[in-house]
Amino acid sequence: MKINKKDIPTTMQAPDTTMRAQADFGGMTVCFNELAKGTDFTPLLQGLDHDSCHCPHWGYIEEGAILIKYDDGSEEVLRAGDVFYLPSGHTAIVQEAIKFIEFSPTKEYTEVITHVGKKVAEMS
Repeated sequence: MKINKKDIPTTMQAPDTTMRAQADFGGMTVCFNELAKGTDFTPLLQGLDHDSCHCPHWGYIEEGAILIKYDDGSEEVLRAGDVFYLPSGHTAIVQEAIKFIEFSPTKEYTEVITHVGKKVAEMS
């Protein structure tokens, strides 16, 4: 089973931002995201438990950098070339325009992205 990142369906499009996701890709959701510098997920996660993402993610940073803030107060920056695992309980702020691929459990990913979509609609 394979898919080209350009063939992953677009789920969100805005200037300098493209989010793509394919659910049930081997039991996971595969995403390829391109996000602008300054993109902050924090306000989009408000209303979820601890106002943070409860979905774990595994992935690879193709280019750019993103600050990850964990519920326990710790932080780390993921940069181009990093392979990552993000446990539940985090938020993120893009520090440099970024491209990355991630894999997430479909159920949890769908819960979070549905919430994010509602928040984006409220802000529009």
